[in-house]
Amino acid sequence: MGKGGSLSDGVIKKILLSYTYVAIWIFLSFTVIVYNKYILDKKMYNWPFPISLTMIHMSFCASLAFLLIKVFKVVEPVSMSRDLYLSSVVPIGALYSLSLWLSNSAYIYLSVSFIQMLKALMPVAVYSIGVLFKKEGYKNDTMVNMLSISFGVAVAAYGEAKFDTWGVILQLGAVAFEATRLVMIQILLTSKGITLNPITSLYYVAPCWLERPLL
Repeated sequence: MGKGGSLSDGVIKKILLSYTYVAIWIFLSFTVIVYNKYILDKKMYNWPFPISLTMIHMSFCASLAFLLIKVFKVVEPVSMSRDLYLSSVVPIGALYSLSLWLSNSAYIYLSVSFIQMLKALMPVAVYSIGVLFKKEGYKNDTMVNMLSISFGVAVAAYGEAKFDTWGVILQLGAVAFEATRLVMIQILLTSKGITLNPITSLYYVAPCWLERPLL
């Protein structure tokens, strides 16, 4: 902090860089969502094969992570035993592949806007599963907030013009698996002192994601 509480040039640059990263992430995330809808929707590209789309997605992620770590050596891989990989990373990969599969399947039946409304239930699912696995403490005020979010999603679902029961079940299943995956990361990896950055996460987990749809 400079005189009068003003921010230094270094801090301002970090803030601007952070907002730039967030803006890029939002743009890319939105683009992927719309493109997935375009590919899977029967009225558009009409290629309703969500498992194959998930496999292609994970193949690209696994290949890119391998190149960044083994060829270009952008980051160093994390030391991990085979037993730890099988007991911790593989279950997380299985949960994520199921989440992607169900989420991609939902695009066939629901609109993009409605899917994003249903994804608002993610904090509710993460908190509930965290309490179930005793990673979060139960608090009445927090639960009231979670219930208010659920009520808002229910109102949005009630007013949805293109409501499809099967599509909603698929998307809620995707939310449940993704929430479980996030809690499992804390239980199986973080609690054991293993921290994976985005690149090493892809390097270790993406091959598991790729294998699950093949089974």
